[in-house]
Amino acid sequence: MNISKLHVVKPFDPWRSPLCTCPVKWVVHPYTGCSHGCLYCYATSYIPRHSIVRPKTNFLSRLAKDIPKLPRGALIELSSSSDPYPPVESRYCLTRNALRLLLTNGFRVLIVTKGSVVLRDIDLLTSYRDRVAVSITITTPSDRIASLIEPGAPPSSERLRVVERLAHSGVNVVVRLDPVIPYINDDYEELRRLVKMVSNAGAKQITTSTLKARADSIKRLCIAFPHIKDRLLELYSKDMSEYIHGYRYLRRGIRFYYMKMLKELVEEEGLVFGTCREGFPYLNTPGFSCDGSTFTLEG
Repeated sequence: MNISKLHVVKPFDPWRSPLCTCPVKWVVHPYTGCSHGCLYCYATSYIPRHSIVRPKTNFLSRLAKDIPKLPRGALIELSSSSDPYPPVESRYCLTRNALRLLLTNGFRVLIVTKGSVVLRDIDLLTSYRDRVAVSITITTPSDRIASLIEPGAPPSSERLRVVERLAHSGVNVVVRLDPVIPYINDDYEELRRLVKMVSNAGAKQITTSTLKARADSIKRLCIAFPHIKDRLLELYSKDMSEYIHGYRYLRRGIRFYYMKMLKELVEEEGLVFGTCREGFPYLNTPGFSCDGSTFTLEG
């Protein structure tokens, strides 16, 4: 396949990271930019005016041209560097129409979002539940902390209600508990509480990772949390951290501590566990993809 001839569908490529354990998949972004304003966002470092959401020009007609060129039954992710359900989706309906196009043409779809607008499309999601999984990012059980690190996103409590509504309707739901940021959302009891809440809401899997820092994201976090600035900068300094494919990672031992702790909490609840680009694939629940896309294979 000549991927240069594709218009809006692209192969998923997480910076060619050797730590990525995702299955082969494709990614579609109906919008450029994101209104969530997450302090830890990596996409702000390479997408100009990232905080301003812009619908892709002629997106649906270009998607329709791409569909015949894709492998039959391929996995399509919506989306990786922008949320497919920003508030403006209520007006433009690009994601809803893209979903309809993809699902009626036999594709599997993994939705990654923080947006509660996804509930509007519960009719489509339930109609094709065997080929759909929805991944909701929830980083903390605290609405207060969420308002600081994800100021434009719905509160954590609202996202938990989205998980519950979707799961109650029979939709496969995964929760992304990431990133775990030292001194901000890494408290053991708070993580345990969040895992329990996610389990009670009906999610089937939790995928997690630590903060993979870039210069702009660390700067934003230090400004928002000046009381931990020195400790955070030390952990992500050249001497203390690892530089892997353009990101500053916590030291391997620290990453393992967080991942092992969360694995134990998640498995206590009987849920599937996954890590994202951490270097510990053996911690993932055997037989399940790290991104939750295994649940799109139920048809």
